[in-house]
Amino acid sequence: MSAEVAALAGVTCEERPDGTRVLRAAGELLDHPPTLAHQLRRWAAETPDRTLAAEREGDGWRTLAYGAAAETAAALGQAYLDRGCGPHRPVLLLSGNSLDHLLLTLAGYLTGVPVVPVSTAYSLRSTDHARLRAIAALVRPGLVYAEDGDRYRAALDAAVLAAGTSPGAAGEVPGTVVSRRPGPGDETTGSLGRTPVGGAARRAEEGLTPDTVAKILFTSGSTGTPKGVLNTHRMLSANQQMMRQIWPFLDAEPPVLTDWLPWSHTFGGNHNLHLALCNGGSLYIDDGAPLPAAFERTVEALRRVPPTVCVNVPAGYALLAERLERDPGLARRVLSRARIILYAGADLPDALRVRLRALARTASGRDLEVVSSWGATETGPAATSTYGGVREGIGIPLPGVEVKLVPVGDRTEIRVRGASVTPGYLGTEASAALDEEGYYRSGDAVRLLDPGGDPRRGLAFDGRIAEDFKLANGTWVVVGRLRGALLSAAPVLSDVVLVGGDRSHIAAIAWPALDPANALLGTDATDPAELLAHDGLRHHLTEILTRLNTGAGAASRIERLALVAEPPSIDDGEITDKGHLNHRVVADRRKEVVELLYADDPDPARVITARRPNGILRRD
Repeated sequence: MSAEVAALAGVTCEERPDGTRVLRAAGELLDHPPTLAHQLRRWAAETPDRTLAAEREGDGWRTLAYGAAAETAAALGQAYLDRGCGPHRPVLLLSGNSLDHLLLTLAGYLTGVPVVPVSTAYSLRSTDHARLRAIAALVRPGLVYAEDGDRYRAALDAAVLAAGTSPGAAGEVPGTVVSRRPGPGDETTGSLGRTPVGGAARRAEEGLTPDTVAKILFTSGSTGTPKGVLNTHRMLSANQQMMRQIWPFLDAEPPVLTDWLPWSHTFGGNHNLHLALCNGGSLYIDDGAPLPAAFERTVEALRRVPPTVCVNVPAGYALLAERLERDPGLARRVLSRARIILYAGADLPDALRVRLRALARTASGRDLEVVSSWGATETGPAATSTYGGVREGIGIPLPGVEVKLVPVGDRTEIRVRGASVTPGYLGTEASAALDEEGYYRSGDAVRLLDPGGDPRRGLAFDGRIAEDFKLANGTWVVVGRLRGALLSAAPVLSDVVLVGGDRSHIAAIAWPALDPANALLGTDATDPAELLAHDGLRHHLTEILTRLNTGAGAASRIERLALVAEPPSIDDGEITDKGHLNHRVVADRRKEVVELLYADDPDPARVITARRPNGILRRD
């Protein structure tokens, strides 16, 4: 990456007698605006007509300029205060990314009323709304918002009832706000946006501090129960300053993002949205997703608005790489003004990283870096990134971030301290998130990239400690490491879940990747289920497992693999909105597949296919 794109950096390392290491970026965190309200006001004054955000409208885009955004957000903020919202009565946002959702968020930023965006799955893909009701009871919102009154009616009713009957609610029943199709008792975003701005809103904005809670984000629950993470203005504003220091091009070139990532999660709602807001940039809301039925919407959005900063999760890049490889003209268009290709949220297989770099070089004629970042909802979110000459793994600490590497058995947990770290969880003491020195305990494992132990070479993600399991012989299986090795060796797989807790050996549930598998088999299958009938795919994977297992011990050998066609289900919690697999839920929901993997069968086949003809699970 050229010097104009990414800053150079050094890393210092403190070594402690117990084996703990503390890494720090050599550069200090520079001054930055104290709140996100300051950022909005700055760009509204300097560039009132520049597009802050846009959403799809017919064949074009409906845009929202900075000046109009600040004016409407102030009116909405006054409406919040008029209805009794405040630091302890937030605004609960049920529906996904939209301009109205953004305006309601900015209104909270201006008035100190926390906003609480929650996954749409809790509203639209649940029969009993259990998670939504639990969140509403904990949050006790003053207002509940949904984009469409008809579509979200059952969720609105569930949230209002749960909030109004929660302990300590004292009969405070939240109001409801919708954008379209209001029902009896609903207010609309349009009417609230015309509220005259009075002294209450101005005083609330003047009273903002860096410690004011801007939003409460609930974790995805991929390794446990979702928790409400307090996101302060200090966290969010500081984190954006950290990125400005490692990517100086942001100062000279306001970023353009074309992004689908949901604002109910920190990657989309904090990292990407605030990357635009804090740098005078523009975010075009992609209403697609990295799912078969929605991906063409993503492709069309990228074709219409090529981004300068490409952002996605690995699952999204896997689909995009296949699409761009088939259509060089589309690749040239999508990557025409890209400065970096950024991924986060999960580990990127080495083979996909190579493909993305090759695509970028061919399409743009430039070497674009595939940039990684690591962090969590609790860290603002970015804590490390690949910059300063570090090109692999998850990089090194950002300026102002301290990373503590703590031995946990034979693993190393990464912990984080700095201005971008949460003070705690809603309804829970800060000690639940932080260790005795104030470092956030992530539960993620890392390792040094340099075998000699030089931290300046950076860190590699080494899985989630909570996903690891122990075999019947007492040996721990490092799931992230073994899963990454399999995916790197087998591009014909789109994803995999390892199982084997308290079993004699490790097995895997895996999904075929359509285009790489078609290329291998010489077919043009359009459905993963078609691939399961091809012996060639099973033979290929058998050879890969044999190669990976050669010389490996019990904790590094995958003895059997089951190919399945049914994709991971968001509705059933197998996959989060960010594309993370919830390994525990997959293994539990697919118990029949697990039993097939461990069946006492005389057939020694290492790779099997699990299909359900006539509703009965069988293996081939």
